[in-house]
Amino acid sequence: MANLSTPSLPDDLTFEQALQRLEALVEKLEDDEAGLEEALHAYEEGVLLARYCLGRLDTAELRVQELAME
Repeated sequence: MANLSTPSLPDDLTFEQALQRLEALVEKLEDDEAGLEEALHAYEEGVLLARYCLGRLDTAELRVQELAME
């Protein structure tokens, strides 16, 4: 059985890169190409990516609101 480490995200990851990776993981999981361990690892990475993307969107929304008030 493969020993898959806990996924982490690179420090220089952009929103677009994270979204692209998340889409690839979803596609992989939907195609049932992964075994159980690999699927769990992909799901765990997907959760990290989704949280990262949501955080970036929240930050962008706050910035837009601040600019609109100026």
